[in-house]
Amino acid sequence: MDTKQIKSLMKEFDDSGLSRIKITKEDFSIELEKATNLVAAPAAAVAAVPAQASAPAAATTTQAPAPAEITGDAILSPMVGTFYASPSPDSPPFVKVGDVIKKGQVVAILEAMKIMNELEADFDCKILEVLATNGQAVEYDMPLFIVEKM
Repeated sequence: MDTKQIKSLMKEFDDSGLSRIKITKEDFSIELEKATNLVAAPAAAVAAVPAQASAPAAATTTQAPAPAEITGDAILSPMVGTFYASPSPDSPPFVKVGDVIKKGQVVAILEAMKIMNELEADFDCKILEVLATNGQAVEYDMPLFIVEKM
């Protein structure tokens, strides 16, 4: 198969309802697999660290800050991998805080097993907060963006 045929196959696979396909023909083999984009609505709130009433000031400054509470809708990582905010190091990020995005628009790239997977929005929304940093390792179901559905 030449590059044009492979790109055509990838497009057809992307448009299909299949989630995985493996093709072997003579000395050529290709395997394609889709990652599903999961979105939580609303995401579970992170428990706040209780305040200490009579703790010394030095003890509170060495304590890690309480995680930010996640309110509203979130775009979650559909897989374990590495988060990339832009298509290349020289490019601007796909989205930034305040951007209004459409369903199907790419919001990030997740690298898993040396494969770059585009993460697309499942609905029209506005980016309220970007939680992941470029090059950060992310876990399955980890919130990457806080969004407001449009």
